[in-house]
Amino acid sequence: MAKILAFAGSNASTSMNFKLVKYSAGIAKTHDVELLDMSNLSFPMYSEDLEKADEFPDSVIAFKKKIEGAQGILISVNEHNGYVSAYFKNLLDWLSRLDRSFLEGKKVFLMGTSPGKRGAIGSLEAIAGLLPRFGAEMSATFSLPSFYDNFKVENGITAESLSKTHSEAMDAFINSL
Repeated sequence: MAKILAFAGSNASTSMNFKLVKYSAGIAKTHDVELLDMSNLSFPMYSEDLEKADEFPDSVIAFKKKIEGAQGILISVNEHNGYVSAYFKNLLDWLSRLDRSFLEGKKVFLMGTSPGKRGAIGSLEAIAGLLPRFGAEMSATFSLPSFYDNFKVENGITAESLSKTHSEAMDAFINSL
């Protein structure tokens, strides 16, 4: 049984990406999954001055320890104006300055969703290209377009073809662990 850390790249309390990652984490029942609600976690804006003063925030250090304890990382990233949110990019900046290889050997299933038809594809592409720089092994990616049309909290992904694609991506991720 592998340990999986699951979270959204959004700190919004109503995050659709958190709903997607929560749904996906529920599928991985044969593994030990820790689901983090990022709306409860705050990180100061990255500052070179803080880093030079060796003042890494406790919240970043604690988050890195959670990553260290996991074999798999399940992330659903949000998108702001066609790109990754400042919140998630800030977290990556802090983590990469604390330890450039903070994802070394971690299997990653990267997802994203948005209300629009592109399904956070801009953010997904940016992050999929960035995470391997930190040592991540990308196991699978998945984009869920038109979240409000294709997802219901009580049922999960409602569009059959998208549900099948998501299931195949989950299988690839689980099998990589």
